[in-house]
Amino acid sequence: MAKPKPAAPNERVEIYDRLIDAHPAIQRKGAANHYTSVNGHMFSCINKVGDIAVRLSKEQRAVFMEKYSAELLVSYNTVMKEYVVVPDKVLLNVDTFMMYLNMSFDYVSSLKPNPSTRKPKK
Repeated sequence: MAKPKPAAPNERVEIYDRLIDAHPAIQRKGAANHYTSVNGHMFSCINKVGDIAVRLSKEQRAVFMEKYSAELLVSYNTVMKEYVVVPDKVLLNVDTFMMYLNMSFDYVSSLKPNPSTRKPKK
């Protein structure tokens, strides 16, 4: 069976992968819909139109949205309330993006772990 193609445009997937690869403790997941997660909680993703988003706490999200005129992520016609779309000017600055990716990782790491719903492989 062929691998599923990413739902997002290839050039955006390449940017997302390059940024995630720059963080040694984070691994990208998902075949068609790329994301990162820790303890069962997603903390960054790329949607089908190529928007790259990070999950931030309420306070961090408000500051980010104000500073960068960013918007909440809309994915599959659903507003994802804790996720902000990362503007291109932040994506182009690896250090700035890493700062927000680390904030996202730390925020999600502080949440109660979600139990896995996957059935163990035999």
